[in-house]
Amino acid sequence: MQASFSTAIYDERALRAALQEADIVPTLLVLVQLTGDMKILHEAAPFIKGAWSFQEEIPEQLKEKIRDRLVETLKSHTGVSLNLTPPDEDILRQMMSVAVGETVPSAYVPLLLEEMGLSERHSRITAAGGEARQPPKGFKVVVIGAGLAGICAAIQLEQAGIPFVILEKNADIGGTWFENSYPGCGVDTPNHYFSYSFSPNNDWPHHFSKQGEILSYIRKTAEKFKLRDRIRLGVEVTRASFDEAVNRWNIETVDGQGRVERLRATALVSAVGQLNRPFIPRIEGLEFFKGAKFHTARWDHSFEVNGKRVALVGTGASGMQVGPSIAPDVAELLVFQRAPNWAMRNANYHKAVTDGHRWALNHIPFFSQWQRFQLFWVSAESFHDTLRVDPKWPMSEISLNRENHAVREQLVAYIRSELGGDESLIGKCTPNYPPYGSRMLRDNNWYRMLKLDNVELITDAISHVTENTIVMEDGTRHQVDAIVFATGFQASRMLWPMEIRGRHGVDLRQLWGDDDPRAYKGMTVPQFPNFFVMYGPNTNPGPGGSTIFYFECQIRYIMQALRAMIDSDFATIEVKQEVHDHYNAVVDERCANMVWSHPRVTSWYKNAAGRVTVNSPWKQLEYWQITQRFEPSEYLCVPRTEVKPSATEFVTDDVE
Repeated sequence: MQASFSTAIYDERALRAALQEADIVPTLLVLVQLTGDMKILHEAAPFIKGAWSFQEEIPEQLKEKIRDRLVETLKSHTGVSLNLTPPDEDILRQMMSVAVGETVPSAYVPLLLEEMGLSERHSRITAAGGEARQPPKGFKVVVIGAGLAGICAAIQLEQAGIPFVILEKNADIGGTWFENSYPGCGVDTPNHYFSYSFSPNNDWPHHFSKQGEILSYIRKTAEKFKLRDRIRLGVEVTRASFDEAVNRWNIETVDGQGRVERLRATALVSAVGQLNRPFIPRIEGLEFFKGAKFHTARWDHSFEVNGKRVALVGTGASGMQVGPSIAPDVAELLVFQRAPNWAMRNANYHKAVTDGHRWALNHIPFFSQWQRFQLFWVSAESFHDTLRVDPKWPMSEISLNRENHAVREQLVAYIRSELGGDESLIGKCTPNYPPYGSRMLRDNNWYRMLKLDNVELITDAISHVTENTIVMEDGTRHQVDAIVFATGFQASRMLWPMEIRGRHGVDLRQLWGDDDPRAYKGMTVPQFPNFFVMYGPNTNPGPGGSTIFYFECQIRYIMQALRAMIDSDFATIEVKQEVHDHYNAVVDERCANMVWSHPRVTSWYKNAAGRVTVNSPWKQLEYWQITQRFEPSEYLCVPRTEVKPSATEFVTDDVE
């Protein structure tokens, strides 16, 4: 890899000032990578306890030594571009292990090399042994959704020269990050990892950015890759059916004025995700409530919360963000909780990124990649093994194993410290299930909010609602001006309410039922040729991690599938039933031994029958490996032949 050092050293004073604020561990790793000095790596290693920036205790004298050495190393390469070869596998593994404060298996080395740009990214998209063939005439792709998944797909399709269009139901791009604009809305994955690996943002203002910053990143990425002309806004896909006579998908859309449009495409990619159809619980009398009532994903910005009595129904991720954001302004905040959630403090959650750290991300070679690896590891990989059930563990009702129980004790101690000995409140806030059984939340000063004089946590069941009052089952009445539902989404009803029909008119909704979706690798379904689902069944990074990482894994696999169609003249590809079924049996077996299947856990991860339909049982590394290669032998591949004109009544226009 060609690495330029000129931008890092053009102003030595700026470099030295930046290094005073930049995280020291990525600084150390850059130094070791450029010099091969393992002695200083091992000197610092005992002081690094984990991958978060606040988990290192390197003495200041050693920090200064690392900084000075890096400055001198960069100065020695001023004006020079070096053809850097990556360290050998064992050295790189040692560096990775020091970076995160624990032993990293060598299996992660190829993934890190790809992340760092030291191996070819997406190398299997182009045809092996030569230039990729051009798509045949009429080969076109429709992508549904212009959120992070859809934009990821569009970038790869554009670079591969495959004609496509994105259909987006909203007035602008952004998906979840366009629809959710409630007070306090933000990401709970560190955003230096919650971004595309091929288009990072080194200028994030915060370690955990808010909705506006994420939406701005999505928009800038779309502009950077010149995608706007490929996106049709304000058109919702209502129906898609596979026409076997011509081996094409017929897609029907409707716009805001009710106008219907019909398109035809070779392949259909759903990038609508899992978190786009709000769930509002059925409460008797809700339709008669005269105050404001809305879901957090449909926040009514015309409603002024100041001085109002607000009911917040739900204490999950959005509830934990919106509650503390509005509590100082409302007259009264009544929090209605069905079940408590675990929440973990993170010292970086409310911190801004310093100017010096941002400078280092932008100018020092490999600095951003090493930080990204740290965040990759600490977001999920570091504790994934602790989410498996130990069948011999004696306290199985409240934890899974020794490590999981230790986490529980830490979380309970944190709750107790935050709530200052209020035993009643502590009891209401302590889950009776193991940590990570539901989504692990970032504490947004939630527990401190609950101690405010104008906030009340209510754990009794709601009976019904009148014109201005929420009535509990015990008869208690709470008069409110507004009801805010922080009650999540209909995640198991994937692709709803679209009607998707495959071969022989098979309805995907009937195949999946109302809440039992299954797909091979989370992407392909038997009887639905040339159809791909991004962020599909069992691909949610349950313990943590980044959905964007999953999107990149998925689109690489999808691009290989499309390339196989083009290079091998396949009219259709369709996953074999037995391949699909075997994969899903393994997924179910893995999930059954994970924390989400614990009998005390009730969450959106499960369907009504208790099967985990949303979460991936895989480590991020495992899913990366699973999606590395498209294997035509796992699919029914039908050669392209002359076909008769469509005999259906569905009149279509080709994608332009």
